[in-house]
Amino acid sequence: MRLPTNVIGLPRANVLGVGVHATNLEEAVTVSDHLLQSGNRGYVCLTGVHGVMEARRDPRLRHILNAATLCLPDGMPTVWVGRAQGHGAMARVYGPDYMLELCRLSVDRRYRHFLYGGCPGVAGVLRQRLEDRIPGIKIVATYTPPFGMLSEKQERELREQVAASKPDIFWVGLSTPKQERFMAEHLGKLDAKLMAGVGAAFDIHAGLISDSPGWIKTCGLQWLDRLRKEPRRLWRRYLRNNPAFVWNLALQAAGVKRFVVE
Repeated sequence: MRLPTNVIGLPRANVLGVGVHATNLEEAVTVSDHLLQSGNRGYVCLTGVHGVMEARRDPRLRHILNAATLCLPDGMPTVWVGRAQGHGAMARVYGPDYMLELCRLSVDRRYRHFLYGGCPGVAGVLRQRLEDRIPGIKIVATYTPPFGMLSEKQERELREQVAASKPDIFWVGLSTPKQERFMAEHLGKLDAKLMAGVGAAFDIHAGLISDSPGWIKTCGLQWLDRLRKEPRRLWRRYLRNNPAFVWNLALQAAGVKRFVVE
């Protein structure tokens, strides 16, 4: 499968071999808007410590992230790494904020949205909440995928639904790395200009889980707040990823180990 070339022109920080664009929320939304108006196609990944460490273990995922039209810093540790590498204006692009701002912009632009992901019923609730919150937004369809892989019949049904609804933005609300793999595989198969994997944004904007306070996110402690809320699901992830991230980052900063963005 051929993936898109990274042609946006934004500088990137090297976060353990993952090229994270050194940008901020406002610029990320502007670049996404330009892509939508250009008629080109691409996909957007929002990446934090979890995504970077999954990419360290999976070269294919690392390639998917590095080939993304935008690989955005969805986590303060990635921002701190970028600033340490000289990208002083780099700021966090939080998935739920990115989704909300692009949805707001879409009203004037008349962009059409497709919501793909979530547990049964989530996409429908999300659709209603976004329509209540952003009058004039055009959400043309929703699709709740099965837990596992799509069957051939489901693949065909999804392609037909997307072709009939003609969305500009195809939102993917799955977990990492499932959503990144889905976008890379379906870019070109689905008739949408921009695919964006925003993970927990579906549950947050649907009101199923509460967002963390701003100060917790700014301090880089959102992982701790999420762990408090979902300990059974997340404790293994954080126990495995966070110490390994810090250790490898120290090796990278000291020049002991070299990580190449490919």
